[in-house]
Amino acid sequence: MTEIDDLRDAGVTMLELSFVDNAGIARVKAVPLARVEAAVRDGVGASPCFEAFGSDDVMVAGEYLGGPDGDLRLVPDMDRAVALSAMPGWAWAPANKMTKELEPFVACQRAFAARQVAAAERQGLTLRMAFEHEWILGTESAGFVPAFDGPAYGQIRLEQVAGYATELAADLAAEGLELQQFHPEYALAQLELSVAPNDPVGAADDAVLVRHTVRSRSLAYGLRATFAPTVDPSGAGSGGHLHLSVHDAEGNALARMRPAGEAFLAGVLRELPALVAIGAGHPASFLRLQPSRWAGVWQCWGHETRETALRMIAGAEGAANAEVKCFDGTANPYLAVGCVIAAGLAGVTEELRLPDPVTGDPALRTDDERAAAGTRRLPTTAEGAADALEASAVLAEALGPEQHDAIVTVRRAEAERCAGLDAEDLADAVRWRW
Repeated sequence: MTEIDDLRDAGVTMLELSFVDNAGIARVKAVPLARVEAAVRDGVGASPCFEAFGSDDVMVAGEYLGGPDGDLRLVPDMDRAVALSAMPGWAWAPANKMTKELEPFVACQRAFAARQVAAAERQGLTLRMAFEHEWILGTESAGFVPAFDGPAYGQIRLEQVAGYATELAADLAAEGLELQQFHPEYALAQLELSVAPNDPVGAADDAVLVRHTVRSRSLAYGLRATFAPTVDPSGAGSGGHLHLSVHDAEGNALARMRPAGEAFLAGVLRELPALVAIGAGHPASFLRLQPSRWAGVWQCWGHETRETALRMIAGAEGAANAEVKCFDGTANPYLAVGCVIAAGLAGVTEELRLPDPVTGDPALRTDDERAAAGTRRLPTTAEGAADALEASAVLAEALGPEQHDAIVTVRRAEAERCAGLDAEDLADAVRWRW
């Protein structure tokens, strides 16, 4: 296999196979390079119990999935295999979950995303997507000590991480990822980067690889990176915004907001309450999802309006994309892209239209003014988000009963286990989980 020869030439001796569970945790199995051909042919064993694992590694059982029984096979996608620049001797490949008979597993999140891409293609639509990545950098200590300080977006911050940033940029380039932007961010010891858009499954793969690389390079510097929603509940948190563009036979359907593009965004807008459970459904996510922090807590859209959950961004030469701002690093990126596509396609099928765009900060308006504009607050608790997902006919149909039930089960169980924690304890409990 050419891919294996290439990895061997790069000094690789071990291949990790990753999958992301419904709590957004990237889990792995690994094989020596000599065993990769067998892994491609036969898969690597993994328990289906992970479908009902929480981010705290507590296992629950849903109506269909969870518990100690059964076995799956992880089959690496060698087209995405890459030597890890910040982990010498290792390579990474995303895995598809298969049954023991090597048939697609009903709750494989990566396969779900691929099915939604295929559904879009049947409607004559293709999508390009990319995640933004915000993380907070601390020292390796039992608590949290910020790795740098200084003003938000400040040059002083950049000076303290310049060497780390250039090595991280080199890592991403070596792994075939196109870095488009890097900067110090607003929150305590926070950084952000973005990579070039990809097809939706590729964008989700990219998200896993980017975060893996950030964490690995940070450890090589004696630092620790977290993509958790917050380390400081009193301040801004870390998001995982999803950018998307919708293309039909005439090009980018968002550039001049043609009907297909508008209907797609209207479908996403309608399903945002349920999408919160997919993209930011852990109780810690709601420490970040606060008004007037640019977190996107309002079910509305606007042109370059950073308080809306759905933000339209005009680019150069007629380019345009939409940003889903309410997502964060607790999301399974495959579920995130797949559910956004499913929501958008429902909008296209029903020929939905967008309401008027919102300007300014909805938090500064009265309840009556928001009601008149049709602006509603997205769920404010993990339980509320789980309720919205459970009630969403669109996402229930797209996910299928097994996967839909498993996600709702995990989110409800996480909410129950975190119910007694105050904000500080909750942030501390999940600081190093993502």
